[in-house]
Amino acid sequence: MSKIDKISIAITREQHAKIKAAVERGDYATTSEVVRTALREWEFKEELRRLEGERIGRLWDEGIASGPARERSIDDIIDEARARVAKSKAAE
Repeated sequence: MSKIDKISIAITREQHAKIKAAVERGDYATTSEVVRTALREWEFKEELRRLEGERIGRLWDEGIASGPARERSIDDIIDEARARVAKSKAAE
């Protein structure tokens, strides 16, 4: 197990009451366990945000690399969609 560091934090009375209630209900063994669980969940969310940022960056780069957007009228887009639907129905 890694070395344990003790720190002091300030929380609201409501947060303190909720933590104490969770321990009293037996959801957690100690108040420290509540805080460690919250920190693990925060770390997990931070990692997800980082990965999502990387994914968005890759998608951006792919979009830029694909070249300029071509202009199309809404009628062309609708015609293409109708052709796809017709082709899909014909394949059934």
